[in-house]
Amino acid sequence: MTTVGRRGASTPRELTRVGDRLSFVYLERCTVHRDSNAITAEDVDGVTHIPSATIGTLLLGPGTRVTHQAMALLGESGTGVAWVGEHGVRYYAGGRALTRSSGLIEAQATAWANRRTRLEVARAMYRLRFPGEDTTGRTRQDLLGMEGRRLKECYKRESLRTGVPWRRREYHREDFAAGDAPNQAVTAAAQCMYGVSHSVVAALGCSPGLGFVHSGHERSFVMDVADFYKTEVAIPAAFDAAAEGTEDVAARTRRMLRDRINHTGLLDRCVRDIRDLLGYDGTRDTAQADGTPSDRDRVTLQSDGDVHVEGGRNYGDEIIW
Repeated sequence: MTTVGRRGASTPRELTRVGDRLSFVYLERCTVHRDSNAITAEDVDGVTHIPSATIGTLLLGPGTRVTHQAMALLGESGTGVAWVGEHGVRYYAGGRALTRSSGLIEAQATAWANRRTRLEVARAMYRLRFPGEDTTGRTRQDLLGMEGRRLKECYKRESLRTGVPWRRREYHREDFAAGDAPNQAVTAAAQCMYGVSHSVVAALGCSPGLGFVHSGHERSFVMDVADFYKTEVAIPAAFDAAAEGTEDVAARTRRMLRDRINHTGLLDRCVRDIRDLLGYDGTRDTAQADGTPSDRDRVTLQSDGDVHVEGGRNYGDEIIW
């Protein structure tokens, strides 16, 4: 993920295939406009040109203004747009996904709709969260118990590492200030991770509500994805923030987590993890004979036997199987 101040103008040699456009470009405190086929970002340091074809998803942070012409170009380029907090740690709203294909959301829905495959994905999610843990044959109750034990171990480990006293996890939905400093920090970190996760889920065109571990909420899958990095990224950042004092701990947590997300390339890693977990290899996006993805809209019609035929044709007198 890059910022306007760190990204130079790209050249035609750097243009990527649509199938590989999974980059996230973050802008803040600037005016986003259009110059021919490039997006321009103007701030106090000048104007930066960014070819729209290189952007997977544009993240618009605080202080950004975007023109209608810029949005038209982004729409023509199939670029996803999301309005976010600083460095993506809050998700406010989003435009279209970065892909025109429904392949990934179909893979998600297919895995979710079957109880067996839904459990298999849930097991894979726990293996991702807790490397070395054998989830083979584990029931959902087993998985929940394993998660509880691992989280307790994580809190204890981070308390010892930072010297921050820890009693137990307390979350007060209606009164954030009721918790002690480390609990406030953990809550703030969780909210930040939900923002990051929601930005990626929306950019990929997945359904935020079809969760494999969480259920019954419009952001169930968002919560699933955010939990991938809870013990590795979110909780350590929260304890580091709490170790620096009790004043303004939530804001300090957000800043620490923002910097870690940016420096470690967590957004791109999140993209790869979602695609791997859903077993999606991008074949539904392929529309050209040489196997390279096409940047045109491709609409197919469903026939018998899971056969997909090209849209825009009349099949009244044709046999298509």
